Amino acid sequence: MADIENAFITLPAGFKANGVSAGLKDNGALDLGLVVSDLPCTVSGVYTSNLVKGHSLVRTINLINTGKKVRGIVVNTRVANAGVGKDGVSDADKIASAVAESLGVSSEEILTGSTGTIGVRLPVDKITAAVPGLVEGLSTQEQAAHNAALAIMTTDTVPKEAGATITMSDGREVSIAAIAKGSGMIHPNLATMISVFTTDADIDGKLLDGILHRAVSHTFNRVSVDGDTSVCDMVIVLANGKSGVTVEDGSEDAKLFEEAMTKISEDIARMIASDGEGATKFIEVEVFGASNDKDALNIVTAVARSPLVKTAIFGEDANIGRILTAVGYSGAKFDPEKIDITVNGMLFFRDGVCVPFDEDEAAKLLAEHDIHIVIKLSEGEAYDRMFTCDFSYDYVKINGSYRT
Repeated sequence: MADIENAFITLPAGFKANGVSAGLKDNGALDLGLVVSDLPCTVSGVYTSNLVKGHSLVRTINLINTGKKVRGIVVNTRVANAGVGKDGVSDADKIASAVAESLGVSSEEILTGSTGTIGVRLPVDKITAAVPGLVEGLSTQEQAAHNAALAIMTTDTVPKEAGATITMSDGREVSIAAIAKGSGMIHPNLATMISVFTTDADIDGKLLDGILHRAVSHTFNRVSVDGDTSVCDMVIVLANGKSGVTVEDGSEDAKLFEEAMTKISEDIARMIASDGEGATKFIEVEVFGASNDKDALNIVTAVARSPLVKTAIFGEDANIGRILTAVGYSGAKFDPEKIDITVNGMLFFRDGVCVPFDEDEAAKLLAEHDIHIVIKLSEGEAYDRMFTCDFSYDYVKINGSYRT
């Protein structure tokens, strides 16, 4: 298994990136990011389950569905380009065309992504005016790649970057890297998150689709910050083949590649949950022994979404009965007299009954940044997990003044 590192999106051969300020953010922060490949890329994507989708995202979905290769993706923050009608479609086209012209490629080779406030038109003139500098600054260097990660952030407090280099069965190497943004409006399936993966592997589109869907299923689709699912969300993988290593379906190399992509996805998903809006804690919820997969998912989802659980964790209050309550209303079938609950290794409920515990020791455990909730049933073999965070005072402040 490859070691996952805090790598940059240009770790795979043949990729360049950059991020600039187009004046979308009032403070002059970076707000326009670009990732491009020297070679045409096979591309795969997964998208928000929300029936309402942003216009930049719909454009990208339509291009990917053609099966044609692409050269890169441009992403703006601050404005979601959603809920503005036909203007949103033409605006995304204009931005892609400006990038394509600067790169000397077709506009259909440039995917688009937008994130931010819904119902506001993109300031196309500002964005296209920034495109020449964005393209001129494209580089494989760490700072330019890091700028791309910074430029797609909204309420994120830190960029999300990870990658790995894999030694394949013949000794040659393949690299995978990813950047992502995501902090609020986070809930399966996908949420207010955009993630771009790059790889220099030569891989068939159908195989890449399968690997991506499996990698996302228990990583990005197991993150819940607040139970909301937004309209602009996607995970895109660009594979340019520059390593010269072909990944064949059913091969040992395909297994190694999928393991690495899944692990990178998990690391990014953990970063998103840990950086939830106003979060002070990272919470992992696991359930063992559910009767079936649906019940297991219902349980971890109910606990991860519970405002009462999340506020108790924020307050470092050992009110673990709130976890038991959430399991009870989850819709899962189980015997309440056969449930155990531990938090950071301390047992609070055994066979559905609260057990005596040391309040001081519990307070010490709940003061930790990482909180691990384990729920054990006696119904079957099904397992699931969810990543989430606490609800703090700042969550309300951030979302109460998001537009201002």
